[in-house]
Order: sequence, then C-alpha cells, then structure tokens
Amino acid sequence: MSEHPTATGRPELRADCANCFGLCCVALAFTASADFAIDKEAGEPCHNLLPDFGCGIHSRLRQEGFPGCTVYDCFGAGQQVSQVTFAGRDWRRDPDSAPLMFAALPIMRQLHELLWYLNEALGLESARPLRADLRRSLAETERLTGLDGGALVELDVAAHRAGVNALLLRASELERSGIRRRGSDRAGADLIGASLRGASLRGASLRGAYLIAADLRGADLRSADLIGADLRDADLRGADLGGCIFLTQAQLNATKGDATTVLPPSLARPSHW
Repeated sequence: MSEHPTATGRPELRADCANCFGLCCVALAFTASADFAIDKEAGEPCHNLLPDFGCGIHSRLRQEGFPGCTVYDCFGAGQQVSQVTFAGRDWRRDPDSAPLMFAALPIMRQLHELLWYLNEALGLESARPLRADLRRSLAETERLTGLDGGALVELDVAAHRAGVNALLLRASELERSGIRRRGSDRAGADLIGASLRGASLRGASLRGAYLIAADLRGADLRSADLIGADLRDADLRGADLGGCIFLTQAQLNATKGDATTVLPPSLARPSHW
C-alpha cells in the first residue's frame, strides 16, 4: 500500500451537502432536457431547494426528471466556498455576497477536481519519478483554493488546468507503459453508441472520449485512462474497471452497471444500478 495521499483519503474532496448552502442548486443553470425537468437561470434557486438548503425531492430526483442532479459532483467545492471562502455567510442572509459566491463555485470545483486527480496520481507506484512535480502541483492547487472570492473569480483556471493536465498525462503514460497496445490510443474518440461488448481496452487512453450509450458490457478496462471521458448511459454491466485511472464518481453515476461490474476501491456502486 502506498504511503502517499490518495483521493480516497481526502474527505474534503467529497461533497458534504450539510455544510454547503445549496450552491449547485442555485449557481448553475438548468436546461430542460433528459437531465433536468425545468429551465433555470444561473443564480436562480431551484424550486425544489428548501429553506435549510436541502433538496425537497432528493430521494426521488430520477423519478421527478432530475437525473442530472444525481450525477453532479462538486468534489467538495460547495462546502469549501460556503465555509472557507465565505466563512459561513450564506447567500440568503448576505445577499450582497451571492453573485461572487455563485461565480466562485465553478472555479473552485475545477480546482478540487484537479486535487482529486493529483492525489490519485501520487498513489500510482509507476508515477514515482513524478512525485516531486506532483507534490508541487498539488501544493499550488491547494494554495489557489484558499484565495478570497474576488481573486478566485479572476483566476485563469484554464491555464492552471492545462499545466496540471500535462503532468497527469505523463503519470498516465507511466502507469500504462507495458500494457498499451497498438491502436489503444482513443483519446477524444467519438464512440457514441459504439458496440464494445467484451472489448479489450486494458491500458487504453480514453481521455475525453465520447462513450455516450456505448455498449461496454464485459469489457476489460483495467488500467485504462478515463479522465474526462463522457460515459453517460454507457452500459458497464460485467465490465472490469479495476485499476482504471482518473475515473470519478460523477462519471460512474452517469452509467448503467450491475453487481458484476468491477470497480476501483475509491468509488462506490451507484444506487440506481
């Protein structure tokens, strides 16, 4: 077992809705679609948001037409903005803070997502040669999460993300070296609805691939890089995701699976499977 931090061991990178002011239910826009039953402007509270910032239909989100809410993951950014950046001042009692608080959420979410990936990369034994660089990048990202609201919304998060992503790509290549086969680079590939049942995708790069509604039943995805892959409605029944890298709970929650789907230890089996 690695002595280095992992995403699993960082509870602050998991959503804690009890310590958040329902920011994702207000700050983000909804578009009426298969994911959301209503249109909602950014900054407008969802009509299901309760006075205590809980969700009035939390246990029935999918049945009520809000599956998009069930797959959203703030990586702990909600409680960070609520309790740290704005020191526990909620937008209802302090409405002047609302615009800045809502603008800060998506920036903080990106930083926390990067922290999740960097912690995972630090736990990869194959990435040992990169650990000094990974630690420096982790420390800088953590520093940025401590910025005040004004500085946060002015942050060029895209530039920071690009630098971190280059480092994560190097970690991915080290982890998958010796496993990759010819034709295994499918980064950014359009695999929407693809028939990949039983496919051997071990060690493949599926970074940013479009796997919406793909049939991945029984597929071997061990050690595959799934960072940024769109897995909405992908069928993972019987698939082996053991040891895959940079897969998040939000991605997994958007899929279909069953009791035979093998998962990485850091992720939980979605309740709707």
